[in-house]
Amino acid sequence: MSRALPKYNKRRVAIIGGAAAVVLSGAVIAGSALAGTPAKSNGATDARTLASPGTITCPDVKSQLPAIPASAQAEVDRNLTLLQTQIQEANTRLRNTVGQGGPNFVQNAILGPLKDKRVSTIDRIALSIGRKGTKPTGLDALAPCALNAGGAAGANAGGGKASAPAAPGTGANQQSGGGTAAGSSSAAGTITCPDVASRLPAVPASAKAEVDRNLALLQTQIQEANTRLANTVGQGGPNFVNNAILGPLKDKRVSTIDRIALSIGRKGTKPTGLDALAACTLTK
Repeated sequence: MSRALPKYNKRRVAIIGGAAAVVLSGAVIAGSALAGTPAKSNGATDARTLASPGTITCPDVKSQLPAIPASAQAEVDRNLTLLQTQIQEANTRLRNTVGQGGPNFVQNAILGPLKDKRVSTIDRIALSIGRKGTKPTGLDALAPCALNAGGAAGANAGGGKASAPAAPGTGANQQSGGGTAAGSSSAAGTITCPDVASRLPAVPASAKAEVDRNLALLQTQIQEANTRLANTVGQGGPNFVNNAILGPLKDKRVSTIDRIALSIGRKGTKPTGLDALAACTLTK
């Protein structure tokens, strides 16, 4: 025979039952969140995570080429494919480095190095065509690429570091033509490169002006690289300097050294093996 509970006991049972229901519903909500149900408070985070950093697009090179001699077709095709690969790699890097560096990070670490690579590759295409046909001119204008983000305009990404204007470097002891550079004395270190001028054969008088101009360009490239090194301290990961500064510098030097060799070869003996002088190193 059941006995009726006093009034105060009924109230107590109701309160305890209500509390249990609250705890239980809280556990269900927590369980749902752990199971992957998105919470409202994560909306901003999700939007930030899913936001696209943009896309790098570059002018089409292939459509700007003249008739390609059959003997150069394979080399030209290989370099056109390389232009595409360079754009893909730059877009991958763009996605993987969202939020890194300062306001000029994309320009200095991605667009600038990409331009340098494209200049070198486009030069090789022009040289390949020029060996058996008419060498195209003005293709270097197709090297700079753009970031399509927030309305920035770009061209078709089919052809395939415009860095901010660099202040003159401090490579006062740098030898003419890309010798050892006594760059910034900051903790960033100094980029040094093999000397090219001392490795050249006799330069024909008709080639001297062009050779001197390119030797001066080698110096400028080292100065710009040292300036970029000093301005990007702490940016990127462990391979930043190699990927964003030393690699692009090597590409620039390969192209410039090739022009020096071609200039000499027009009226004299074209020097060989100079490409071995293109790679530079970081000295701490």
